[in-house]
Amino acid sequence: MQLSRFVIMALAGASLAVPVLAAQPKTNNGHFVDDNGATLYTYDKDTPGKSACDAACAKNWPPALAGDTDTASGDWTFVQTHDGKKQWAYKGKPLYRFVKDANPGDATGDGARGVWHIAKP
Repeated sequence: MQLSRFVIMALAGASLAVPVLAAQPKTNNGHFVDDNGATLYTYDKDTPGKSACDAACAKNWPPALAGDTDTASGDWTFVQTHDGKKQWAYKGKPLYRFVKDANPGDATGDGARGVWHIAKP
């Protein structure tokens, strides 16, 4: 009984670790950012409407999650993450943050491994 309670609490805490956007991403200096000004990225290995980033990848490149009441329109859509959450997508391309971007406006993930790029309109 105690172990299951611990697991539930651990999972609840883990779900709080990845911030949810309050609204669709915004454009700042020609690229997309979240509500806190964090740069958003696309991943070349994704296919339209589907994320290829899970497990260890998602720890370094957390999905830009949408809130339960967020609505998509126009070029803004949602894809489902591997654990069933709503992730923002622009023109079908899922959007991500990068854990090494410490401050708003940081873009240290641009060009990482030749497959990560700043998301732009």
